[in-house]
Amino acid sequence: MFKNLINGEWVDGPRASRNINPSDTRDLIGEYAQADVAQARAAIAAARAAFGRWSLSTPQQRFDVLDAAGTEILARRAELGDLLAREEGKTLPEAIGEVVRAGNIFKFFAGEALRVGGEVIPSVRPGVGVEVTREPVGVVGLITPWNFPIAIPAWKIAPALAFGNSVVLKPADLVPGSAWQLADILKRAGLPDGVFNLVMGRGAEVGAELLENRQVDAISFTGSVATGQRVAAACVARGAKFQLEMGGKNPFVVLDDANLDVAVAAAVNSGFFSTGQRCTASSRLIVTAGIHDRFVAAVVERMKALKVDDARKAGTDIGPVVDERQLAQDLEYIAIAKAEGATLAAGGEALPTSSAGAPGFYLTPALFTGTAPAMRINQEEVFGPVVSVIQAKDYDEALALANDTPFGLATGIATTSLKHATHFKRHAQAGMVMVNLPTAGVDYHVPFGGRKASSHGPREQGKYAAEFYTTVKTAYTQA
Repeated sequence: MFKNLINGEWVDGPRASRNINPSDTRDLIGEYAQADVAQARAAIAAARAAFGRWSLSTPQQRFDVLDAAGTEILARRAELGDLLAREEGKTLPEAIGEVVRAGNIFKFFAGEALRVGGEVIPSVRPGVGVEVTREPVGVVGLITPWNFPIAIPAWKIAPALAFGNSVVLKPADLVPGSAWQLADILKRAGLPDGVFNLVMGRGAEVGAELLENRQVDAISFTGSVATGQRVAAACVARGAKFQLEMGGKNPFVVLDDANLDVAVAAAVNSGFFSTGQRCTASSRLIVTAGIHDRFVAAVVERMKALKVDDARKAGTDIGPVVDERQLAQDLEYIAIAKAEGATLAAGGEALPTSSAGAPGFYLTPALFTGTAPAMRINQEEVFGPVVSVIQAKDYDEALALANDTPFGLATGIATTSLKHATHFKRHAQAGMVMVNLPTAGVDYHVPFGGRKASSHGPREQGKYAAEFYTTVKTAYTQA
């Protein structure tokens, strides 16, 4: 039994959830305590009590804790990566890469703890000095998704602690293992009791308490649009600060002048790696007429070589879908696309077992051609290895189609034209733009976030994280 961490103590919950390996559903990773409302309140109270002292801690104290956590994460990359692949289903190399990213994030924000500065500004009035400083927001509730079970918690926890906030983390029910390991690492890194609290549990109980409890000063949420809207409404009602990262229907444009190999590699990576379960995945490939047929044929050929198998098996390109419910959703959208008249060019087949005969949630990547922009497959987020191709006559139409979505997280283009690349970077309606690169794959030291229905509030990651996790104070002094 893996317990919750509340005020520095490991605490049992009234219930427990079973963490199952999607590559082999016979494999029980462990049982994880489920907190109730009372325990969520206790965690929030502990964070509130610890905030005063931690908010006044020195930058060196905060650096030491975050640096120690980052060092341990990096040292245990193979072990933690194996756990991540086992509980979430992304391939072992991808999982280890995510762990490394988490460790680097803690190291980066250890440095940021030392760089929190301010400004001394002359007043417009004689004899008056003005100081502009940043202070921590307070108690921060973090609600994280299942698709990046260590990196997303890391990029929320690290800046929150670096800037002097106390934290209550509610991870996704499907992947508690990675979050528990983070909690254990932080506890042993020297963090004072109550500064960081882990409350695994149901969104209807633990998540709701984080949203409604007036002792929580800010909420950072990553997840679905519908839940994000509920987070926003609850926070607005009581005046809490909030930050939302939600859905995407990311386009990847391929122009006639693109390098075919580069375009195919970027499109396949964007659409299918991590089983397509990335908010930055490109599920819409917008391809101009002159290269369309060659591009589709090359993508189908590349898909034939992809190995769908156990996430931890060497040579696996695509692991399982995260659980039975997500697999059912993917298959439902495949059926919808067929019913709407799209052509299934490759894949889309559910596989009951791995190559070794282990029962799991396997799906061969699906590619649809002959699709129209209005089809549901091009409007709604599937969140699986399901990709559609839309043909465009030229660059202008491709750009218009790329922007024709209520979302605006990431977008990409494959082209050898400096003119089109430059124009696309300026006119693409997204928070992140990739040129000749997969849309999924970002650096940890620069801002992450989108526009429109994809995001709300200040950006995550990099120095821009300070905009959410701190508040600005202006002080006037007359000597």
